[in-house]
Amino acid sequence: MAFTNAQGRTQTSLADINVTPFVDVMLVLLIIFMLTAPILQSGIEVNVPKTRTVKEITEERLVITIDRSQRVYLGNEPININQIGARLRAKLRDPGRQSIFLRADQNVPFGAFATVMDAVKQAGISNVSIVTEPIQSSPGAQQGR
Repeated sequence: MAFTNAQGRTQTSLADINVTPFVDVMLVLLIIFMLTAPILQSGIEVNVPKTRTVKEITEERLVITIDRSQRVYLGNEPININQIGARLRAKLRDPGRQSIFLRADQNVPFGAFATVMDAVKQAGISNVSIVTEPIQSSPGAQQGR
């Protein structure tokens, strides 16, 4: 857009927005998000049992967690054990065909684990994967020593 000033000269207005500060701020926010996202996903601290056979997790599923003090979580939010069935049916489209992960601390009594498993089965979910960690073996044990 051009206009004439008092001396009779034609001048143009500066209509361009300087996007460099905007890009700088967005890159900083992106870096902060990339650094904090893995920390936020870890969520509840659970010492899962260690086993020799561990299958790699290749897909994302709902996770039910039982922590050391026997509190139950669906994802990262605490849930009453009596509400597990209703909440799972609300979150899953086809409970009969979909599966979930169950993480339980290794010090949780079997009764608490069985109660949660029963609630999951009552919701109609029959495919439940139990999350474990691999046993860290020493290099000498793998070579037959």
